[in-house]
Amino acid sequence: MKKIISVLTATRAEYGLLKPIIEKLNRDEDFVVRIVVTGMHLSPDYGLTYKEIEQDGFSIDYKLEILSDSDTPAAIAKSMGLALSGFGEYFEEHRPDMLLVLGDRYETLAVCCAAMSARIPITHLYGGEITEGAIDESIRHSITKMSYLHFTSTQEYRKRVIQLGEAPDRVYAVGAIGIENIRNTVLLSVGELEQSIDFKLDKPYAMVTFHPVTLENNVKEQFTALLEACDQHPELNYIFTKANSDAHGRIINQMIDQYAEEHHNVVAFASLGMLRYLSALKYCKLVIGNSSSGLLEAPSFGVPTVNIGDRQKGRLQSSSVIQCSADTENINKAIARAISEDFREIAKKTVNPYGDGNTSDKIIKLLKEHMLYQEINLKKQFYNIDFEV
Repeated sequence: MKKIISVLTATRAEYGLLKPIIEKLNRDEDFVVRIVVTGMHLSPDYGLTYKEIEQDGFSIDYKLEILSDSDTPAAIAKSMGLALSGFGEYFEEHRPDMLLVLGDRYETLAVCCAAMSARIPITHLYGGEITEGAIDESIRHSITKMSYLHFTSTQEYRKRVIQLGEAPDRVYAVGAIGIENIRNTVLLSVGELEQSIDFKLDKPYAMVTFHPVTLENNVKEQFTALLEACDQHPELNYIFTKANSDAHGRIINQMIDQYAEEHHNVVAFASLGMLRYLSALKYCKLVIGNSSSGLLEAPSFGVPTVNIGDRQKGRLQSSSVIQCSADTENINKAIARAISEDFREIAKKTVNPYGDGNTSDKIIKLLKEHMLYQEINLKKQFYNIDFEV
């Protein structure tokens, strides 16, 4: 009998990474895919990006709106409660053989809690990573402990999942799927990109994405410093993509809107979608901010990244990444270094540590192996490692 896999997506970036897996699962006669959608996808403030899923020809089995007009910690907690309750009812009625999730979002944690309570096995993409500046750090490891199968982006991260007590025969290093998207997507030309975003790209431009550092309380000061550093480089155009629905993300998005209104060399988007985002990344001069794409995808294009602050602290970084503190002076210096000819040569020769771009095939093969030919036992034994501390 065909195995039913529910695939959860709550954000634009998450869906872009899951898309090749969904496509291949849909084409495989051994699986039935049920896409379940929540979070930012269903919010007008974040572009109603569930429409992109439908435009790609996928049907959505379940939609659950959970976001409010606020992004305070209390509002985030309420959204998590709505996700837990709503998906608890969904899993009561629809019992997939597996739930597939990616990443470290609070929405994902809530849905995994519902699946765990319903005794539905969970496959987790990209555990074992470290982001010391964000609450995502705790969420990611929590999802790891609720999950049965684990697909990590590197061998180092695989070892960390095993260190958390997960058995090695359920933990696989498969690479980062963002690299696969870069290799397999036919990207827009510069002219097509200009037309699509209605913005002239007649001079070098930077891609800017900055999310709240959720274990810190100075988001306005940090983002002000970034904007002031951008002011010191008027020779560049800037394409901003807005922050996620994390606590205080709306502060950043309001500041972006105001900055774009006041500067002719700036354009901002709630969501570019995968095709436009990767195309813009290909032709940009540099990436600025604290998004994981600056560490995972940008190196594959040989594009320099200015990674600001502690949000990504602990993640593997290639030689194309410049780390700096979240103050105007250091961001300005990092931008100047990133656009220098010497550093651009370094970035062009960098080696991306996140895999070879053949990720989705590895995932499908391993899902088949475990779901079709092995018994799934949710009574996991803790895998002990002998070591001295």
